[in-house]
Amino acid sequence: MARAGTRFEGSCIVITGASEGIGRALALSLAPERAQLVLAARNGERLATLADECRALGATAHTRVADVTDRAACEALVAFAVERCGRLDVLVCNAGRTMWSRFDALADLGIFEQLMRLNFHSNVWLTAAALPHLRRARGLIVAVASVAGLTGVPERTAYAASKHAVVGFYESLRIEIAADGVDVTIVAPDFVLSEIHERAVGPDGKPLGRNPLQVGRIMTAEECARRMHRAMARRDRLLVTSLRGRAGRALKLFAPRLIDRIALRAIRERR
Repeated sequence: MARAGTRFEGSCIVITGASEGIGRALALSLAPERAQLVLAARNGERLATLADECRALGATAHTRVADVTDRAACEALVAFAVERCGRLDVLVCNAGRTMWSRFDALADLGIFEQLMRLNFHSNVWLTAAALPHLRRARGLIVAVASVAGLTGVPERTAYAASKHAVVGFYESLRIEIAADGVDVTIVAPDFVLSEIHERAVGPDGKPLGRNPLQVGRIMTAEECARRMHRAMARRDRLLVTSLRGRAGRALKLFAPRLIDRIALRAIRERR
């Protein structure tokens, strides 16, 4: 059951993928609560700038340059957080990458391994390292999945597969650790305005370098973070950020072909 009114003052919160997009916006949303933020990403300069902004808002902020596709780096990040804060209360697994290509147009199937390692395996490694500390704190795991983790999405096969894995892992883990007082909040954003789209892998295996979406029609990272913050405070089981996503989740059982058409149209309309 969600614990209404949970606040984060003094809580040690690790956020991966914190240098941009949803991760950055979430850090800035949490900072006024005077949380102890441990901000992790590969870009040290952006992390330093974000940490300064968070401190100005009242937070304690620590930065860690980390490539979470490396298991040892994940374990070191958790150890760093516990060393700096003396505890670990919330783990936000946010780092991720996406793709834009039909499956039959992919020149290199290695993208499946790359996305699974970043989007899924990193979450497993971070969670394994963090869980003993989260048990002591009766803490919270926040897994940033996607609407693509709840239903099929064309041109996102590798991404959707990795996010389905995220959802399956955390829904299973939630049952195992419920008696320990550790909660799991799964976040399933719809399209969000973020640099993740510029870095998305195209059919040639290279980053697109441009946002293929009509940016005026999608949610901002700040709005997504605001909703995440509220869901974290309530320890909600699942946050789906769009009405379309919530409706699709319900309709999928009764009208699966309709959902397929809606997903196809959603991709086409935003190009």
